[in-house]
Amino acid sequence: MAHIIIVGSGLGGMTMAFEMRADARPEDRITVVSNNPKFHFVPSNPWVAVDWRKREEIEVEAGPVLEKRNIDFIPVGAKRLHPERNQLELDDGRVLDYDFLILSTGPKLAFDEIEGFGPEGHTQSICHVDHAVTAEKNWQQFVADPGPIVVGAVQGASCFGPAYEFAMIMETDLRRRKLRDQVPMTFVTSEPYIGHLGLGGVGDSKGLMESMFRSKHIKSICNAKVTKVEAGQMFVTEHDDEGKPKKEHVLPFKYSMLLPAFKGVDAVFGIEGLTNPRGFILIDQYQRNPKYPNIYGIGVCVAIPPVEATPIPTGTPKTGYMIESMVTATAKNVRAALDGRQPTEKATWNAICLADFGDGGAAFVALPQIPPRNVNWFGEGKWVHVAKIGFEKYFMHKIKKGNSETFYEKLILDAMGIMKLKGK
Repeated sequence: MAHIIIVGSGLGGMTMAFEMRADARPEDRITVVSNNPKFHFVPSNPWVAVDWRKREEIEVEAGPVLEKRNIDFIPVGAKRLHPERNQLELDDGRVLDYDFLILSTGPKLAFDEIEGFGPEGHTQSICHVDHAVTAEKNWQQFVADPGPIVVGAVQGASCFGPAYEFAMIMETDLRRRKLRDQVPMTFVTSEPYIGHLGLGGVGDSKGLMESMFRSKHIKSICNAKVTKVEAGQMFVTEHDDEGKPKKEHVLPFKYSMLLPAFKGVDAVFGIEGLTNPRGFILIDQYQRNPKYPNIYGIGVCVAIPPVEATPIPTGTPKTGYMIESMVTATAKNVRAALDGRQPTEKATWNAICLADFGDGGAAFVALPQIPPRNVNWFGEGKWVHVAKIGFEKYFMHKIKKGNSETFYEKLILDAMGIMKLKGK
């Protein structure tokens, strides 16, 4: 019997648990460790932040779901990993022994890298459902006394889609409230151009998003570095294409949400050979850590180089479909190790994204995620809004059932079908 520990109960951790249970031997023990007793569907956080969803609609207790599949669950955070001893130390003092460890921790949100930034400072966040709930309370205060909005993603960010989503969702909500004319909006981003997305653009994402921003009267500042945030004002340095300071901006705001840069979590940060300088897990083509081959990494916590050099640092996003391809490869490679075989499975580094814009939306398919690509498509329309609502319901239903299938499989096939209908 082998003990397989999975750290994290988010999208990657939960699907990893289901697939690992399906691929492991019956006698193998699987344990999920998490600092959160609940799974929540992160892509719905922008809706929570404007009161289009309640948190209970996008959450489910992880323990009972995992128990149905004969998977142990410990709702206690990981304090420190000791890979040389094959042990995981928990926040409550317990020490767990493992034969295989799969890290799906997600990121640490690096709000502390900018003075006055984040929920503890003067800006909102949609990275966690707790943040989204707080953002919604502030949103209600804002719409009672509206003013300027600053939204976007700071230097070092690697997740840009939700920033575009939230900008457009706020814009839609304000129009519905007949308040849009009272709210100047500015999109601040470290991307070199609107629609870059940390991917060097996908299809005509640049042209389509620039056009959409013009039609929605959303101004933008690209190649931007946020230097400081104070109550009601943000200090931003705009850079040129060579990364040299070009213009200083002091942006007034009554409401602001900017996505932060990510780091590795404290439990693994600084472990030589396991992480890079930012704390992300180093992996080989089989999702294994080169120094500790019984440790695997999946999801946002893994180290992936930027798609290209940009004047202001931008990271590469890890989308849901990409994460689940990591899950499938990892499950099969762990099973190979259990059987004394060498790993053979590699994740398909493909990306698909649905971004809801309130009453429309944008979607992209990048196969593979890092260019040059075999498929490089970006489109928009009301169908994206409908598709994302449907996918949220589909995903939550599957999670509650403890289903081990790759949830994004149906989504990408449907997207490819839409592309075919459109003659793409």
